[in-house]
This record gives sequence, C-alpha cells and structure tokens, in this order.
Amino acid sequence: MPGLFSKILSMGSDKELKEFQKVADRVNALAPTYAAMSDAEIAAMTPKFKERHANGESLDDLLPDAFAAVREMSERTIGMRHFDVQVIGAIALHRGMIAEMKTGEGKTLVSTLAGYLNALDGQGVHIVTVNDYLAKRDSEWMGRLYRAMGMNVGLLQNGMPLAAKHPAYDADVTYGTNSEFGFDYLRDNMVTQASRRVQRGHHYAIVDEVDSILIDEARTPLIISGAGSKSASLYRDFARAVRGLTPDEDFEMDEAKHTIMATDEGLKKIENRLGIEIYGDLAGQMVNHLQQALKAEYMFHRDQQYVVTNGEVKIVDEFTGRIMEGRRYSDGLHQAIEAKENVKVLEENQTLATITLQNYFRLYDKLSGMTGTAMTEDGEFREIYHLPVQEIPSNRPVIREDHDDQVYRTIEHKFNAVADDIQRRHEKGQPVLVGTVTIENSERLSNLLDKRGIEHEVLNAKFHEREAQIVAQAGREGAVTIATNMAGRGTDILLGGNPEVLAEDILVDKGIELDVATDTERDEALAEAKNICAAEREHVVDAGGLCVIGTERHESRRIDNQLRGRSGRQGDPGETQFYLSLEDDLMRLFGGDRMDRIGTMMQRYDMPDDMPLQAKMVTKAVEGAQRKIEEINFGMRKNVLDYDDVMNEQRKVVYAERNRILDGEDLVGHLQEVLDQVVDNAIGEFCSSSTSGEWDLEGLSKWLEELTGKKDLPVFDSEMDREQVTKVVHDYIEGLYEQRAESLGEEAMADLSQQIMLRVIDQRWMTYLQEMDYLKTGIGLRGFGQRDPLVEYKQEAFRAFQQFVAVMYEDFLRTLLRIEISRRPAPQPEPDPLAHATFSGPAEVDGDQGNQQRRGRIAATSNIARNGEGSKPPVRKPYVKAESGDPYAGVGRNDLCPCGSGKKFKNCHGKRG
Repeated sequence: MPGLFSKILSMGSDKELKEFQKVADRVNALAPTYAAMSDAEIAAMTPKFKERHANGESLDDLLPDAFAAVREMSERTIGMRHFDVQVIGAIALHRGMIAEMKTGEGKTLVSTLAGYLNALDGQGVHIVTVNDYLAKRDSEWMGRLYRAMGMNVGLLQNGMPLAAKHPAYDADVTYGTNSEFGFDYLRDNMVTQASRRVQRGHHYAIVDEVDSILIDEARTPLIISGAGSKSASLYRDFARAVRGLTPDEDFEMDEAKHTIMATDEGLKKIENRLGIEIYGDLAGQMVNHLQQALKAEYMFHRDQQYVVTNGEVKIVDEFTGRIMEGRRYSDGLHQAIEAKENVKVLEENQTLATITLQNYFRLYDKLSGMTGTAMTEDGEFREIYHLPVQEIPSNRPVIREDHDDQVYRTIEHKFNAVADDIQRRHEKGQPVLVGTVTIENSERLSNLLDKRGIEHEVLNAKFHEREAQIVAQAGREGAVTIATNMAGRGTDILLGGNPEVLAEDILVDKGIELDVATDTERDEALAEAKNICAAEREHVVDAGGLCVIGTERHESRRIDNQLRGRSGRQGDPGETQFYLSLEDDLMRLFGGDRMDRIGTMMQRYDMPDDMPLQAKMVTKAVEGAQRKIEEINFGMRKNVLDYDDVMNEQRKVVYAERNRILDGEDLVGHLQEVLDQVVDNAIGEFCSSSTSGEWDLEGLSKWLEELTGKKDLPVFDSEMDREQVTKVVHDYIEGLYEQRAESLGEEAMADLSQQIMLRVIDQRWMTYLQEMDYLKTGIGLRGFGQRDPLVEYKQEAFRAFQQFVAVMYEDFLRTLLRIEISRRPAPQPEPDPLAHATFSGPAEVDGDQGNQQRRGRIAATSNIARNGEGSKPPVRKPYVKAESGDPYAGVGRNDLCPCGSGKKFKNCHGKRG
C-alpha cells in the first residue's frame, strides 16, 4: 500500500519537471548577460534583488536572475558551474520539495541557488547536515560563493560558546547539524534572559541527506536532561532478577517489533526475587525498571547494539556502525545495560526539555531537502512533513551494472564468498567498497582479508573528517574499503582517487607539515596528485569501475539504494553485488513462509553450502521482508510523533508564555487574570457543593494562610453566597499584592514578577515532563482493557495540563506574596543552568551527533517550597527570606548564613536541620 500510495501521489511529477525545465531555460537565457558583468557588478545585484523584493516582487519573480547570477559567480569563485539538472533540483528545493538526485550529482552545489534566493528576504536560511565535519566543510567551500555575492555565512559546531552562536544565526545562511539546530531551539526556551536566545525564527531550511535526518533519526526525540536521583542498586537488583528467565514461559518477545513483556509466571519469579510487588507502584517506576531490565538482558547484545570499552557502555549507531560518543539510551535503558554488564551505573537523567525532530522541522515556514534515496519513503514525507519528493534526472545516464543477489545457506559460506570476490577484483586492480550492517561483521570480514594478505581500510568508529578522507580515496586502483552502510555519506568517490586528498598525503610523505606548507609546495603536490589520479582512473575504468559489495540487505531498501549509489556516479562504469544468507537477521525474522520454502528447496536438491542461489523468488522474498519492516519502522516513528503531538501543543503554550515574559510583557497588568484563575480554582475545590452548609470554609482559610503566609485572615460568614466568598478572597489577595508592590516599587515589582514566573514555569514544566514520561510508559497497559492508549494519553494529558497551569499560577502568587528581598554582600554570578546538561538525540540516546557528553547536576533554576511538604529547595540569589517569623526559612544550603558569620548556611545554622 505505501508503494501504491506513493505512485498515486507522484503522478504528474513529469508535468512539474517540464515546468521546471522552462524556468531553467529562462536562467540559461540570462547567462550571457551575467557573463558580461564584472565580479563587483554581479555582487552589486544582491542589494538590487533585495530592493525589488521589498517593492513587491516575489522570490519566484527574482528566481531566473538570482540563479543566473549565482551560477556565473560560482564558476568564477569555486570553479564549478551548475548543470541544468542542478538548476532544476534547486527550483524543486525553492518550491518546498525533496529533490532526489543520484550520488555524485552535486547536491551541495545545488543548495547554493535555493539558499541564496531565499536569503534575499533577510530572514535567514538554515542548511542542515548530518555531522559537524560536513557542516564545516560545506560552509567553507560554498561560503566562498555566498560571500562573493555579498552575503555572510554562519557555522554552528557542537560545543560552541554562546557568543559565537549569535553571529552564526544572524548570518544570511547558517550551516549546522540537525541536533544543534534542535537543541538550540530547546535551549532558547530555557534561558532566563532574552539576550541569551540565539535563534531568530524558522524561516526556511534545506536538509541535506534528508532521509537520514527526517526518517532514520526521527524515531526518538531530542532531549535536554539533568541528573536524576535514582539509586544504582535498584538497576542492579532488577538486572539480577531477570537473569536466567525462560523464553515463552517467563517472557514473550517479538524481535521484529522490538517488544518484550513478562508473562504472569515470569512476573511472579521476578517479584519473588526482588521481594516487591511491581505493579503495586502507583507511580509506574517499577514497571519501567522491569521493562528496561528485560530489554537490556534479552534484546540488546554486546558488540551489536553497544560495546563496552574502558568500563563504559557505548552505543553503536545502527545506521553508520560508528560508536556514538557521549550519547546514552533514555528512560533508564542505558543504566539497565550498565547493570547487566556489571560496570559503573551512572545516574539517570531527568528530562528538562524535549521535542521530536518531526515537530522541530515542522516549525519552519518552508522546508525542503536533498538526497539520493527518498522515493521509497515518499508517502511518509508527504504525510508527516507535507514534503513531496521530486525525482531529478541525472546529468549523465547511469551505466552501473546491478547484479542479482546471491543467497547462501549459512553466514560462514556467505562471508567466504565475499572474501573470494574481493580477492578476484583486488588482483585485477578494481576498487571495492564493502558495506556491512554491524561492527561485528566488518571485523569478521577484515579478519578474513588479513588472512589472505589483502590490504584494506575499515571504517566503523572513526572521526567524520578521517572517515571522509578514506571514503574519498575508495576509488583508487586496487583499494579495498570496508565501511558500515552509511559511513562517509556526503563524500564523493572519484575513480582514481581525489587529487586534493592525495596531495595532502604526498606532502606528509615528504615530511612537510600541512599547516606550514607553502603555496608552491601545495601546487606541486596537487599537480603530482592529479597526474597519479588521472593514470589510475584509466586503469580503474578498464577494470570495471568501482564495485560495491553488500554483505547483507538492510532493513530498509533505501539504505541498500544508498550503498548502490556510491558506484556509477556521473556516467562512470561500476558494479554492485549483494551477498545474503538464510541466517541473516532480516531473512530469519521477516522472510516468512517464502524464505522457509527457499531453505527447504536448497536442502531438497542437496545444494552444496558454497553454491549460491540466484532467483527472482529470492529477490521478491527479500523485498517483501524489507517492506514489512519499513512498515513497522514507520509505525514506530508515527507512534512517537502521535504522542509528541499531544505534548507539542502544550509545549507551544508554555514556550509562548515564557517568550512573552522574556520580551517584557507587563506581568503586573496580567495579574488580574492570574488572580481570577487561582481564586476560581480554590473556590471550586473548597466550595464545590451547591449547598453552602457543605462548604469547607475552614479548609479555604488554611489554603489562604498557606498561600499568603498571613495570620490575620478574613472571616467567612456561613450566610455568604459563592460570589461573596469569591470577592472576599479576591480582594484580600489583591490587597496584599498592592501592599507588596507599593513597598518594593513598580520597577522592582515588575522585575521580581518576571524572574519568579520564569522559575515557576521551568520548575513545574520539568516536573510535568517527568510525570508525562511515566504516564507514557504505562499507558500501553490500558490496551488490555480494550481502550486506545493514545486516546487515553490525550485525555490524561489534557487533565494534567489543566492542573499544571493552575498550580503554576498558584505557585507564582505564593512566592510573590511570601518573599522579601534582603540585601546581602556581593552575590556570586548565577551559574548557567545548561552548563552541565545532558543532550539526548536520535537513536534514543543522550547527547547530540558527535558530541562528548557533558555531565553534572543541573543548577536549580526555580524552587517553590510549600509549607508542610517536607522540603525546601534552594532559592535563586539574591537571598529570599520567607515571611514566617523564622529568620532561616527559605535559605539555600550554599547561601551565606543570615546570622552574619560569613559561613555558608549548611556549615553554620543549617546544621540544625
């Protein structure tokens, strides 16, 4: 059905291509005009284009001139002139589409046309890449063109200081990774000063490798989290309790759908071992511990989903095979794996802010993307992002030869066949790029090649820059490169090698350091490299071009197509061959009856284990299995989005409220609304009965005392009606507020109100997110009662959010009415609450792409202590003293003691508890 759906939606795409071709013809017609201009004259067109746009011309009107100007300047500055198909691809980007262009068609250059055009209105363009290396490379490479046209270019890199981010976002075009853009959005909605916000809106984004970012990485949200407080021993207890369980008897597991659940029998065993009743925990935390312990023990395996190095559990990216430094599984799963592996269990994190990639990118007014493989996911792009996919014809016909899959009975014989094939091709000088799905398989193949004495490179956990350099040289004569399927994506493989990369190697071989090499030395090395690469290219072409070998099919056809697409660029010759076995996970889990029949047939005809099977039935079975898992993965991503859509509306409300406060909205003028809501909620709680005799007026008085901290409360007459009681409470609170405002002064009251409201929102929002996490974990159980978990979640979330808003405003009033500011000596500067936050991104992990983890406890940003709750979190400096008669009430542990001793409170009067 998804395939049929995509075909129906893509009907008429040829008509759009014809329209785009007409626009491209207009661009071509303007070429002589701009070719006759000087560089300065072309650059001077930028302010003229901006003026035309300001005077009412649309970007579509400006497109032919803008594209023609950039095309001409591109040839002069970076020596590359856009092909007609690249112009067509840029038109698709400008129209808010995904341009599917074959590997090697120059997508990086395509983005400059659409990026320049859409930057003319001054609102900024974001160009999103898959890693920091590509963002830096493209910003420097294409930045020369933008700057020549009179535009400035910004670059975001992981770990950049705040001061560097402001100019990056203020630039006309900003390059960065999806994680960095998303986390900056979350950070902007956690700041306590408007000047600390860095983003200026979400106008237009071009997403490079759009399928990788919007599909592969969209299963899990971006999360900023601070340290939690759960005991490591609890994880170890659960890890021991779930060991040695019997499949089917004690738990039921569906590997294909990534689900696992304890049976009644298994639950009894686990509860007996723990000595607790797991489902007796109303908060749902024990249920979550059980689920994560079962997943860690039976679904996550060492050297597949993760590795253990130097006593740390590190995640392996399922798409790239790289170790994901600084990233951790969320919801306690990482801690459960650490307990299973008996390494140090690091404390669980508490969510401070979160958003899915889907909802982040849907913030943009206009979104577009580029990739070599998107058509198989056309239906999802349209449904989730409203992004149609437009296939762009290649500049030269593809002559690559794609061989039929070869299927072996066992994995061992499959890898032996792969090694034999590599050896044959290597001996004749044909370069080979081998794609594997896991680190384990890449190392297994590497060992086989070592035994045969075949020199090769292995890519599965290297830095992006080194990775890109190795992949760039994968087209050299006789080169053998083993890479996980996505490794080095975004890097062009040239037959004969890349002269610029080879020139650097030549300089190093001569003992010349790259940083100090002269221009003459660089030019000589480049000239030598070009001669070497040209000679090798002839030999490689004669040998058949680059051969891509896949050691198994990926879960998604799109990833297989990406691997195939590394060969046959720009009309080059090439070959692709996939080797499979009936023992591969994909075949075993999703092959179904058809795969069983193939295995039976191979046994019936007594086929030797080292003899491959090539048949259409095999290809259809494999594609059927891939479609099945694509549907499952789409369902998982859709499920994540469905639940986040509920939170997204609430997130917008909270963030909008924060921004109004940061932008200087008059909270004093907003008081009547807040006051009305708080009083109405209280009256609704204590005077809910229609009979006044049943009202809890004593409870109302206690609430009012707790809210205001005052003893001289108004007296409620039993003869009063509801309106009179409401007016008495309202007038009393309003009177106290006016007294406070008069004593502090208008300006101080406004500043105090702003800071208190921000702290209250942040504290309550963090607590709310944690509660919703627990709700989401356990809501699936309601399916057993024939109730839709999503519908139940929406209803629960609606009620919870109403309570969140009510309590937030009540906390604001309580704090405002009960505090007084006392002067204290030179307060220390307030720490940045994000300085030690943990950043979680796609693949259910903490951290962002290529990030080194930043640990530590989040500094308290708010703290509203209720009387009688048994805890008084630290308050923000300067010291805020409660009006309760106790001179030490509300003093933070690390504040100076009010007694004047000069010691911290915890070391002085705070010792008395």
